[in-house]
Amino acid sequence: MLAMGGDQVEEAVADAVAVLRQAADRDWSVKAGRLDWSCRRTAEHIASDLIAYAGQVAGRPTDRYVPFDITFEECESPEDVLQVVEATGTLLAAAVRTAPREARAFHPYPFRSANREGFAAMGVTEVLAHTHDIAEGLGIPYEAPAALCEDVLTRIFPHVRPDADSGAWRTLLWATGRGDLPGRAPLTDWRWNNNLVIPADRLTLQGVTPAAAADLRTGGTGGFEWTADGPFEGTRDAAGMVTKAYEAGVHRPEFGLFVLVRREDGRAVGGMGFHGSPDEEGRAEVGYDLAESARGNGYAAEALRALSAWALSRDDVTSLFATVDRVNAPSQSVLSRAGFTRVSGADGDGGGDGDGDGEQYAYELRG
Repeated sequence: MLAMGGDQVEEAVADAVAVLRQAADRDWSVKAGRLDWSCRRTAEHIASDLIAYAGQVAGRPTDRYVPFDITFEECESPEDVLQVVEATGTLLAAAVRTAPREARAFHPYPFRSANREGFAAMGVTEVLAHTHDIAEGLGIPYEAPAALCEDVLTRIFPHVRPDADSGAWRTLLWATGRGDLPGRAPLTDWRWNNNLVIPADRLTLQGVTPAAAADLRTGGTGGFEWTADGPFEGTRDAAGMVTKAYEAGVHRPEFGLFVLVRREDGRAVGGMGFHGSPDEEGRAEVGYDLAESARGNGYAAEALRALSAWALSRDDVTSLFATVDRVNAPSQSVLSRAGFTRVSGADGDGGGDGDGDGEQYAYELRG
């Protein structure tokens, strides 16, 4: 899996600066596209965001932005501003490259943190979207690299249905309130969506993006460092469900797949998540699996308790349920230790205590 990182930040900045330098001799006091800012102010905003993200990745605060800023008082020309954009892009790329994979820092949207991939993707999006604004204001053509657009869409816009006919660039412009797509209402308010991480005692449950899900589905690692025998088949199947939901435009990231990562060594040991969004009654189905080498340590029950507590704290979830094969005693034990109660046995007709092959038991946990 190709990670979103420093290379993509540098590519986005280099491409943007090369385009904008062609118009460095024009009047940058004009409005930038649909924004109220001037082209110069918009370029300054790009640089300010890049250095702010670099500061977050380097400092890793958990509750606020690192309190520093840059000024452009000495920048007399558009060329001066573009040099600052280049420098701040290099700083963000370096911060992302040197940050540990597990590092996270504060960002308000939507779950109050982002990892190094998230900050890289947000930085790339700022460059692409605002270069579009500046180019539009200056009257010069600009089209962002398609691969970069797809990279950010599948990482921080998991809630946006891809549009193969229109292409990744037009989809990204629409997703950031800058364009139209056939059959979709224009956006006046938008946010990107960094992955959710739910803490447990010995683990973290890390939300899987559509980019990571696509890689897991086809035999990759999803960007995680797995135990030698992981991921297990169920995790790959669940990744396929995420991919299909994303392509259909019905994926809700917080009700997708999470990878279970051990705190002690950063190794992924299993997968856990939901089979879809809650139904009209607020019921959501959960599922999980572990790599064989990680079983017998209580990881699944610990993770399920953390996931259940998070889900049942929401207004749109009233209960969780799971089904398990009658012969799968270890999985039944996981559910019981996580607080679930066996509510029925289900044979092929949907009920009874039966002893038939393939019988499943239903377990439930209410808020």
